[in-house]
Amino acid sequence: MEKILYVLLLSLISVGFELHAQKTAKESSTTEESYFLVDLSYMNDAIFMGRRDSIAAPYILPSFGYYDRSGIFLDVSASYLTRSDEQRVDLFLATAGYLFDSQKWSGGVSGTAYFYNKDSYNVQSEVVADITGVLSYDLKAVEVSAYVSSYFNNNSSPDIFLGVLMDHTFYGFDNSLLIMPRVSLFVGSQYFYQEYYSTSRLGNRKGQGKGSGGMGSMESTTVKIAEASEFKVLNLELGIPLQYRHKHFIFSFTPVWAFPQSNATLTTEDGVFEEELDNVFYWSAGIGYWFGARGKNQN
Repeated sequence: MEKILYVLLLSLISVGFELHAQKTAKESSTTEESYFLVDLSYMNDAIFMGRRDSIAAPYILPSFGYYDRSGIFLDVSASYLTRSDEQRVDLFLATAGYLFDSQKWSGGVSGTAYFYNKDSYNVQSEVVADITGVLSYDLKAVEVSAYVSSYFNNNSSPDIFLGVLMDHTFYGFDNSLLIMPRVSLFVGSQYFYQEYYSTSRLGNRKGQGKGSGGMGSMESTTVKIAEASEFKVLNLELGIPLQYRHKHFIFSFTPVWAFPQSNATLTTEDGVFEEELDNVFYWSAGIGYWFGARGKNQN
């Protein structure tokens, strides 16, 4: 049974949590053939590096991917904002990459292009692309993964993120149920956050009330984060992804507890403000369906 690493581990902190299904789809197959994966998921809020907007951003996320037996994969998805007062397609994603897997080692590299709606208030809304690499080693008792990524932003320097993740998979119901408790730690810079504050939190939506940072509304669009260029611990996360597979169907539920670190110091035309970060619980749920590229039944 092939063990494929979670592709784009940032999926667990943004919009790609449906990629859990990729691992299960591969494990469900008894062949090395190529396959397609269709997924429809729901996420109750958009969280990135423990950061979020003061207004929740719940998404419905349809996606479609092709995974070649060589390890090359392509995936496209959309994020539909479901707030009653702001229903729209908020984001398109296109990802391409390569996966590998051996007896102990697994990993991959990928590139993603982001196409946000101009009115998006997602905390990642100024990100235009990322390049991500993951390397994992199976210690049997626990699988340890190292993560590195560069995120490219509008009008600012790129961010660099490093992460360490540990997880273990428990099986039940004749290996149909997977329980995967996971702990992860991420460090990096905060240029993305500075751009978000300038264009969304304190820019496009200024005067709409008090945000999660506890600073209230400010009439300013020029924001500087003192720590933007510094390499700091940004987020600690605890998650328990659950999956149940039945034939070619994959049902998933992922609760996550995020403990953001390193409060930002914001400098605006109105003064200097110390951000207050709150711990946050968020979750996702989805259903996926995989099928062989050659139309074979691969039960």
